[in-house]
Amino acid sequence: MPGQPHRSLPPALCLHEGDDVAVALDTLARGSRVAIDGRLVDVMEDIPAGHKFALRTIAEGTEVRKYGAPIGRAYARIEAGCWVHTHNLRTQLTGTALFEHRCVPRTQSVVTANPAGFLGYRRRDGRVATRNEIWILCTVGCVARTAERIARIAAERHAGDVDGVHALTHPLGCSQLGDDLSRTRRLIAALGRHPNAGGVLLLGLGCESNQLEPLLAELGGYDPTRLRMLSAQAVADELDAGLEAVAELVSVARGDRREPCAAADLRLGLKCGGSDGFSGITANPLVGRVTDRCVSAGGTAILTEIPEAFGAERVLLERAVTRDVHDRLARILADFRQYFIDHGEPVHENPSPGNIEGGITTLEEKSLGAVQKGGRAPVTQVLRYAEGVRGEAGLAVLEAPGNDAVSSTALVAAGATVLLFTTGRGTPLGFPVPTLKIASNSDLARRKPAWIDFDAGPVVEGADPEQLATALFDLVLATASGRRARNEINDEREIAIWKQGVTL
Repeated sequence: MPGQPHRSLPPALCLHEGDDVAVALDTLARGSRVAIDGRLVDVMEDIPAGHKFALRTIAEGTEVRKYGAPIGRAYARIEAGCWVHTHNLRTQLTGTALFEHRCVPRTQSVVTANPAGFLGYRRRDGRVATRNEIWILCTVGCVARTAERIARIAAERHAGDVDGVHALTHPLGCSQLGDDLSRTRRLIAALGRHPNAGGVLLLGLGCESNQLEPLLAELGGYDPTRLRMLSAQAVADELDAGLEAVAELVSVARGDRREPCAAADLRLGLKCGGSDGFSGITANPLVGRVTDRCVSAGGTAILTEIPEAFGAERVLLERAVTRDVHDRLARILADFRQYFIDHGEPVHENPSPGNIEGGITTLEEKSLGAVQKGGRAPVTQVLRYAEGVRGEAGLAVLEAPGNDAVSSTALVAAGATVLLFTTGRGTPLGFPVPTLKIASNSDLARRKPAWIDFDAGPVVEGADPEQLATALFDLVLATASGRRARNEINDEREIAIWKQGVTL
């Protein structure tokens, strides 16, 4: 995390001309006076850091703007200098109708020459990996512990031969029906195709719904030298058989070597978890700058968490490069709203308790901050859950919920080889690929150095955002070249599958 001199912390920040609120950058005491963009505001009540207060009197029923866009409607009169939060501001999100606006296809960004690069593993299909690991993928939760035992022993035996041996386990694969089972199978197959897996062991039990042969068919074209299958019920000692299979995979993968690769070969997954009032000011816009650098170099970034685009749909839809991309994105947004309705839940069932404590009031506010991770990159692809990203430069929008584990797993399955995970509250959670945690505030970075890879907090202290973006992009390239992220150091690698159907 770069150290550089900063200006003293201002008391509050107005994010966009015409906003009705400002954000307190430190706790503001009742009776204090703050200067914001040349005007003085008397603080009428205590305002926690990261929370909003009114810059002018807001009449009951009036839309309230932040980021230059509505984040809800006041349901009580709010005097200038008063706290704006759940007690006087409500969401305006309702309904399932397609978000409509005139689509003007946007020209794709021109790919510019970029000397930046990293040392990656180029696979035979042209994709580039940031790690060369052996992944043990379970068909069913019944063999999860077996997979973990195999991985633990194999990792010790083959230390230094490959970058790691890891079991990616889950509790599903049995007692599932129809589309629900198919989605589980597609997700596991997508992980099996990931470039970071220099070898894959598919481990089954034998009697589960998610049988090995259909999973193999879903996997499609694969290198038989880098894939093994094992049914635990079909062998006398599944531990020995599993270790033998991993040893065969290692014998192939140990010959892989890192080679110079361009930034165009990056596939960045974009995620925020445990957001706070600073996320949309510091960490998310900073990641957006890195996204723009990656895309301008010919790379691809993947944005997901579809519910956290509700209220910010226009920001993404206006960047679609074709009418087809626009319509596919609008369809996914509408389908996800319907998913909430079908389960008897309001579309605005967000932010979480931690988000609210951190200063986020409505889903519109959370969404307008969250989509900034996509920078200004054109939207060139729209992916359904468990679909893989294609090679063209730009921003891909991926169908998945906001849940940290489910959406991050979906990003990996789509082909992301490094995840940029912004957080204001902090989490130790990590995923199968390097997961860089970017703190939205410096207090979190100081308190949790074992979790946090990069501190975006200096943005509010006057640090140059472009210099910070350069430092973060350099960290991304170093991580892609083999530098271990905190989640790897802490051995935090999880997957979670989006379950939607009936369990027998």
